[in-house]
Amino acid sequence: MTTSTGTSRVDMIFRAFSDRTRLRIMNLLRHREELCVCDLVRVLSMPQAKVSRHLAYLRRAGLVEADRRGQWAYYRLSRAEGAFHRKVLECVGCCFDDVPELQRDMKKLGRACCPADDAGCC
Repeated sequence: MTTSTGTSRVDMIFRAFSDRTRLRIMNLLRHREELCVCDLVRVLSMPQAKVSRHLAYLRRAGLVEADRRGQWAYYRLSRAEGAFHRKVLECVGCCFDDVPELQRDMKKLGRACCPADDAGCC
């Protein structure tokens, strides 16, 4: 499958995994059904614009989906589109478990995450 810019979906997926910030985002989303951008900003300690830029890339690659609720955007992992997509996510997920930085992010998420029913979360 080729995107409107001519880049294949496979290329976009592998490029998504070549960036440390996008790997951190994917790992956080792997452990939660969905996360608000504000949760990702807190855990990653990065400006909202930078986090949003990485989320946009992941969305174009078909790896995450967004759901807007009022002024907030919530992200979740996309359902795998085919065997390749499913297998890549599975393999990368196994590798995530052994990365200390990603484990630290998960601990920070547990302390920083807004309750899902908190309307003023962000």
